[in-house]
Amino acid sequence: MARALITRPQEDAEGVALELRHRGFDVMVEPLLSIVPVPGLRLDLTGAQAILATSANGVRALAAATRDRALPVLAVGDASARCARDLGFTAVDSAGGDADSLVTLVRARIDPQAGSLIHAAGTTVAGDISGALLRDGYSVRREVLYEARTAESLSAELCQALTDRSIDIALFFSPRTATTFVSLARVAGVQCGNVTAYGLSPAVGERLSGLLWRAIRVAERPDQASLLAAIDRETKFGELTSWAKSEAEE
Repeated sequence: MARALITRPQEDAEGVALELRHRGFDVMVEPLLSIVPVPGLRLDLTGAQAILATSANGVRALAAATRDRALPVLAVGDASARCARDLGFTAVDSAGGDADSLVTLVRARIDPQAGSLIHAAGTTVAGDISGALLRDGYSVRREVLYEARTAESLSAELCQALTDRSIDIALFFSPRTATTFVSLARVAGVQCGNVTAYGLSPAVGERLSGLLWRAIRVAERPDQASLLAAIDRETKFGELTSWAKSEAEE
């Protein structure tokens, strides 16, 4: 059975792990980020007309910081939007892409004179959403609701799996996790030459290039469905199993 490595935070890994298991993969989850909400935070939404959510982690932290579920939520992608709906937010829209897509959605849907925007964010933010919108006359208030802490080392289990060449594909969803993995793999002295890396975006793929991989593949769109589609194109629903066997026998 082919084996897939997922590097997402534990809360985000469950959905993609299920999808991969349906495709016949054994799954190993190695979170390279741990999500720590700001304790005791109560978010003041006075004067806000909408909330910007750039990750499912931001949505979960938002839900913990306010009881308001009526204020519109503009989410960067479908996964964040789905998380917001699951947590009870009633007016949710998805930009279906990345930070640039979210900026485009705001420009199309939101009047800059109708109130401020709250960006539900972590301590580290990818892209300059606030800067782009501020230049368009929007008032954006970034609220740090959680901290994403990077792993300090690869687990002994993962190092052994890489040494044994029992990982066939690895999934990376952000430049930060890709950079972290490359750095920690170098420190651990493990090799990934038999692993195909799948990145959510060109920026993720670029960060992965610091290691030798069997191949680096990038999703056509920055969403989970496109990343899984990239895997499907290469594995053709099960052919990776026989490929992995031949590689191990070399």
